[in-house]
Amino acid sequence: MLNGKRVVVVMPGIDVASTLERTVRAIPSGIADEIILVDDGSRDDSVEIALALGCTVVSHDTNLGYGAGQKTGYREALRAGADLVVMVHPDFQYKPELVPAIASMVAHGGYDLVLGSRMLVRGALAGGMPRWKYVVNRALTTVENAMTGAGLSEYHTGYRAFSRRILEELPLANLRNDYVFDNEMLVQAIHFGYAIGEISCPAHYFDEMQTITFAKGIRYGLGVLGTTSSYALHRLGKRSPILDSSAPGLDAWTEGRRVEPKLRIVRNG
Repeated sequence: MLNGKRVVVVMPGIDVASTLERTVRAIPSGIADEIILVDDGSRDDSVEIALALGCTVVSHDTNLGYGAGQKTGYREALRAGADLVVMVHPDFQYKPELVPAIASMVAHGGYDLVLGSRMLVRGALAGGMPRWKYVVNRALTTVENAMTGAGLSEYHTGYRAFSRRILEELPLANLRNDYVFDNEMLVQAIHFGYAIGEISCPAHYFDEMQTITFAKGIRYGLGVLGTTSSYALHRLGKRSPILDSSAPGLDAWTEGRRVEPKLRIVRNG
């Protein structure tokens, strides 16, 4: 609970057994009213570990993608009564200790969307970000700022906080299910005029974390350019489907099923 608002942390991931407990325990106590792991088809013990830690678990039967995991997580957070939602990667890439800070910008600062930026203090390379990823990040951000006029330091962070209002109102159901979902959602927020803030977040790259491969990074970059171009053309009169306010929202997203903890029977004697 924060400023009287119910805080739900959403963790979309796959095969995060080696980092999940460390991530959950690093979230400061008392801030998250509920933690939801969206298991995107894991083959390891991610689900069992999450349940043992007291997390709510929603599973996809097959790997649907990072964007699909977010849709499922945000829908479940709204159903759980969230006033604000923080997405935390369960691979420990972003500092869970900053959940109160990023959530406070929604609870107290009047923002509908807050981004944890790795670029505000120029610490991304020092934190281990691969140089090719840094270069692509900066190049794409420059292009996106030129086309949207948003002036953000970074569009590609996975550390984000949302108000209930933005998750209820954005037409998210038909957005892509892969990494480009992040960018499409951000472009929607810019287009529909939601208040967007940023907070500095140090980068943290290490062997066990999950990161996009070079090949997938190229596909992501092309998807980002396509999304941003679509936004620019929309402003010139060529309508973009992702910016259609009548498109379905999260209430139309049906993927995912709740995983209930197994009851342990204790016999006396």
